[in-house]
Amino acid sequence: MSMTPGQLVPLLVEKPAAGGRMIARVDGQIVLVSGAIPGERLTARVERIGKGVVYAQALSIEEPSADRREPFADPLCGGCLYAHIAYPRQLEIKAQVIADAFARIGRVVLSAPVLVAGSRADGYRMRARLHVRARRVGFFREGTHEVCDARATRQLLPATVDTLDRVAAALQSLEVDQVRELEVSENIDASERVVHLDAAAPVDPIRLASVGQIGGLSGLTINRVSNDMQDFSPADAITGDPHVTDAIEVAGTRVRLRRHVLTFFQGNRYLIKDLVMHVAGLVEEGSIVVDLYAGAGLFAVSAAVARGARVTAVEGDRLGALDLEANAGSANRGVVAVHQPVESFTRTAQLRPDTIILDPPRTGVSREALDGIVGLRARTIVYVSCDVATLARDSRRFIDAGYVIRRVDGFDLFPNTPHVETVVEMKRV
Repeated sequence: MSMTPGQLVPLLVEKPAAGGRMIARVDGQIVLVSGAIPGERLTARVERIGKGVVYAQALSIEEPSADRREPFADPLCGGCLYAHIAYPRQLEIKAQVIADAFARIGRVVLSAPVLVAGSRADGYRMRARLHVRARRVGFFREGTHEVCDARATRQLLPATVDTLDRVAAALQSLEVDQVRELEVSENIDASERVVHLDAAAPVDPIRLASVGQIGGLSGLTINRVSNDMQDFSPADAITGDPHVTDAIEVAGTRVRLRRHVLTFFQGNRYLIKDLVMHVAGLVEEGSIVVDLYAGAGLFAVSAAVARGARVTAVEGDRLGALDLEANAGSANRGVVAVHQPVESFTRTAQLRPDTIILDPPRTGVSREALDGIVGLRARTIVYVSCDVATLARDSRRFIDAGYVIRRVDGFDLFPNTPHVETVVEMKRV
């Protein structure tokens, strides 16, 4: 049966696919359908035809799943693709997606079911990037540049959305139309909140001083690139402090971690401690650890404090490296901060670590970095990832280099979305 855009087709939904759609088939042809749940019979409208795959949108549900619920927001608004699925089923689906990625991409069948730790689904995000279009601020609808209401998605605290609305209104009153994106970063208890303005054209920071006085802000920054490439700076502070600081209790010790508004940091306020303690728990007491893509030092400092590890933490981003160096002081000299690309570090390092922790970007580990990591011959690899496809790909490479997977755990840092944070422990054989 050949299909064409706009055509209505009856489907029986089989299983989840990575990215939020579900898999169905018509005469052997794979159909990726959005707005569905495995087990449902429904009618879908064909959206487009890709390479060997048909993309469709659920239109009417003839036999709904018992796990279907009324979405609390537009499911196509950023962060809501699973809004129509009851939360316990979301966790089951994410566990299936992880296992499927390892089987299909990594060519390995996991020895035990994956357990995904759940999160509160409201106000969980500590970091977010929003868009300003036609003087509206919000997330994008999936596949478009159309702004939708961030408040309805429940990802941010109400106070956070209130603050962002005031910032957008102030920019409008000042007739500052150059700002196209807003990045917000706040600490766990939301006592500090910094907003970064990403402008498409230069804006005089002095002109924006009044915006920085808005209630709910502890700092305001704006992007800048100097004409002198030696003086590159990604952000200028307009008012307040561009950092927020968290106090996290690790093994009975309270550690303070600062981070710049533009520094990567795990974004779920409700699961961050569970994730940190899980990763630290995979580190042997008193061992030598290398933490790659270390960011502000969340895992490095925690491993040093909770396990007495001696950690070399490596971060290539300049702002992240500055935060890492500042935070190393919380680890009682247990952390040495290194500002260097991971590829360069692994190529020249003389260390022989017991454990390597890595938390790379969504694109995963480069071939050069992976070869360097394998060359360090650590007994244990702890790989933290927000992308199951690149995680499964890289895990296969580690397996081919002599490692075996000991355990795989999921943490739902992104409720109501198809994304899941996964931690894999591997041992060298």
